[in-house]
Amino acid sequence: MLASFSISPLGLGETLSEYVAQIISLIDKSGLDYRMGAMQTTVEGTQEEVMTLIMDCHNTMMKAAPRVLTSITIDDRKGATGRLTGKITDVEKVLGKNVSKE
Repeated sequence: MLASFSISPLGLGETLSEYVAQIISLIDKSGLDYRMGAMQTTVEGTQEEVMTLIMDCHNTMMKAAPRVLTSITIDDRKGATGRLTGKITDVEKVLGKNVSKE
């Protein structure tokens, strides 16, 4: 399963990098493969691993903020693995060039 999610704490001001760093640290410690983006983070794992992690992140942010909005998009494909990078590779093959900006 792939899940892209964003966590938006409300009531903590405009600069949120300190809070985002706490969440990324939690994701990193999970051992799941992930990619952080400018607006969301995508993780890959089993349904139980991914959903547990997202709820851990949400609950961690609830300790810091009076209100938290968490948005989740799930892409679940039976038998598929390595999709976090594989989906990008598939598009790059069609285009005949690298589009990743890592």
